[in-house]
Amino acid sequence: MKSAVETLSPTRAKLTVEVPFEELKPSLDAAYKQIAKQINVPGFRRGKVPPMVIDRQIGRGAVLDQAINEALPQKYFEALQENTLEPLGQPEIEVTKLEDNEVFEFTAEVDVKPEFDLPAYDGVEAQVDDLAVADEDIEEQLQALRERFGTLKTVERAAADGDFVTIDLTARQNDEVVEGAEVTGMSYKVGRGGMLDGLDEALTGMNVDETKVFSSELVGGSLVGEPVEVEVKVTQVQEQELPEADDEFAQLASEFDTIAELTDDLRERLTRGKRLEQAAAARDAVLEVLLEKVEIPLPESLVTDELNARRQNIEQQLMYSGMTMEKYLEDEKQTQEEFEADLDRRVRDAVAAQFILDKVAKSEELGVDQNELSQHLVRRAQQSGQDPQEFANHMFEHNHIPELVQEILRGKALATIVESAVVKDASGNVVELKNLQPDGTIGEPAAEAEETGADDADADSE
Repeated sequence: MKSAVETLSPTRAKLTVEVPFEELKPSLDAAYKQIAKQINVPGFRRGKVPPMVIDRQIGRGAVLDQAINEALPQKYFEALQENTLEPLGQPEIEVTKLEDNEVFEFTAEVDVKPEFDLPAYDGVEAQVDDLAVADEDIEEQLQALRERFGTLKTVERAAADGDFVTIDLTARQNDEVVEGAEVTGMSYKVGRGGMLDGLDEALTGMNVDETKVFSSELVGGSLVGEPVEVEVKVTQVQEQELPEADDEFAQLASEFDTIAELTDDLRERLTRGKRLEQAAAARDAVLEVLLEKVEIPLPESLVTDELNARRQNIEQQLMYSGMTMEKYLEDEKQTQEEFEADLDRRVRDAVAAQFILDKVAKSEELGVDQNELSQHLVRRAQQSGQDPQEFANHMFEHNHIPELVQEILRGKALATIVESAVVKDASGNVVELKNLQPDGTIGEPAAEAEETGADDADADSE
């Protein structure tokens, strides 16, 4: 087999592959055997029809077509390896020459990974915000904990922000009740938001048995985003009484004896969470520095597919949350053009980052063992709310395992880059990333841990 490659663009190549007929013989033999099992010819048992008879009965062309279709994938793969090309997506294949018993030739156009010089990543410097847990953060957590143990008391006064009210609610359009937009006896916390625009404003100051009508837009159903007139009636007002934040409450709500211990634990938990957020920001910052150091040509088809996938995902999330794209853009203070430009920029950065990580994984000769793949499968199953075994079976049956392996390798490559980088916070402190644990704690350095283990072993032997 001979092959040649023509570079159509930095991200697209055209392979021309010439295959001698002797290399096609195994596929031809297989085609004859397969066809012999499918046809009935008088005087011959099924599966024992000679090739020359098959040629007369159905034609040599049908045999050649089947043989070529069977051989093409393997020959295409061999040509990719021969020319060290890494394809992105499916090729456009065309048979350009077929001379029986001589040669057949085909071309394959395909998007390929671009060639670029990997920027030096050892010691990359990046900056993130300071890790800060404010007293307000602690108070917010403590307040949420107190609300979990709060009690409701019916009051004879107008509803105020923070009260729990029981309401009857009906939405009408053109004086007709909208299907599915009528509820009775629903409990709602005034000021919570997220239900209907204007509801909190209408409820504030309302008394029991009072009714108000206000204009709003539906947030769900087939008429999402449509203007409606909403009638709301208050049938009960309750205020929440919260327990005092004292030692008694600490013993009720936690395993701690004092409120000071509970507060310290809340601070530690928040610190661990902030540390993980800072680590995520560090990963983004380091990748951003690398992206600024290199120009990577991107396959437009890959960018377009990713853009469409992300846009569809955003639209689905908005639909599930009952929000229109117009309302989302309004809340984000973006025009449609600004949204599209921002999405395009983020997609291009993400695709370029993937190419960098793939190249780092290759240069570092990173690998994936069975245990790592199993753990990744379990995590992905948990994220999607599926049974791990069913998820794994689906991945194997639909040949998605190579994609999962690539995800793991990219994660390892990113960890390699970040751990070798110098990341500082805004105050100039070095951010500890190498020994950061999944729960946000800082683990013992590997070398020190090994030395400690050796010392313990020596002490035991003595």
